[in-house]
Amino acid sequence: MSESSLRESLKTWQPPSHWQRLTAIDAHTAGEPLRVIVSGWPEMPGDTILDRRRHARMHLDPLRQTLLWEPRGHREMYGCILTPPVNPGSDLGVLFMHNEGYSTMCGHGIIAIAKVALQTGLLPVHEPETRLYIDTPAGTVTVHAAVSQGRIGTIRFENVPSFVVDLDAVIEVPEWGDVTFDLAFGGAYYLYVDANQFNLRCTPDEYTDLVDIAMSIKEAFIVQKEIRHPGSNDLSFLYGVLFIAPPQQPHHHSRNVCVFADGQVDRSPTGTGISGRLAIHHAREEIGIDQAIVVESLIGTTFTGRIKTLTQFGGRAAVIPEIAGTAHITGRHEFLIDPDDPLRHGFLI
Repeated sequence: MSESSLRESLKTWQPPSHWQRLTAIDAHTAGEPLRVIVSGWPEMPGDTILDRRRHARMHLDPLRQTLLWEPRGHREMYGCILTPPVNPGSDLGVLFMHNEGYSTMCGHGIIAIAKVALQTGLLPVHEPETRLYIDTPAGTVTVHAAVSQGRIGTIRFENVPSFVVDLDAVIEVPEWGDVTFDLAFGGAYYLYVDANQFNLRCTPDEYTDLVDIAMSIKEAFIVQKEIRHPGSNDLSFLYGVLFIAPPQQPHHHSRNVCVFADGQVDRSPTGTGISGRLAIHHAREEIGIDQAIVVESLIGTTFTGRIKTLTQFGGRAAVIPEIAGTAHITGRHEFLIDPDDPLRHGFLI
């Protein structure tokens, strides 16, 4: 068969009509992937994004595994489903998903979604800045995308109210003894741990140690402590452990490595994690309103964070963080699910 006839055969081939088909746009923000499902995902009923999150957990989880786990994805794959908005004036809704389930907010995801929605024409573009409102399980976030000659540049978003729960708390971890941590909410709950406690620099060669230590800390916390979100029980869980280390570049503020879900490691500096950190730094009087900090990731990419304003949430002092970064589209996919495939729902090793 000639090359031209082979190409023509591949162009005209159609999968059997009983196979399920889904399409996605893949992107990354500061190195962290996002698979944006744009068609084929079943409708999720519910008046709120949290309602839709519950429906997905109860009825659609095999499909999440299919799209994120091997052989179509991998342990570190991250994804989202676009949904109609739930609040008047919002442009769209989003449900985030990872190797273990469904998260409540995602900073790198918001930046990537804005890039995908504007780059592909899903939403209209306005120069020099396009503003979007995106409904997430944790609340509505406001997005500002810089646009110049049709090109999407830096994207920044104002996150949900972020607040501190504990400072300099201590937990006993069987493998490590007493570990000091801060606990804060930035769209999800994180334990913030000084990496110096474990002689870690938060570099790629420490990947396995970072995961092992973080999961030990997370498991100990879940057994010994309880989290109660002031607004919703659906948000009342520990999402990840975030290590903080000195930066590799002297003009940067610090370095983050977040281990979340089932030992998944964020390649970006973690936008929701920086949001909680901003609340911590403000509570300690270490930064003020509109004072920017540049935070590195495991691979050296950066986000810029600042406090836009102060607020109150659930009787707690809180901040409205702003996180800025860039995203890039990496692929366009059509996924096919053969009902006779014994591995159609994916697997993890």
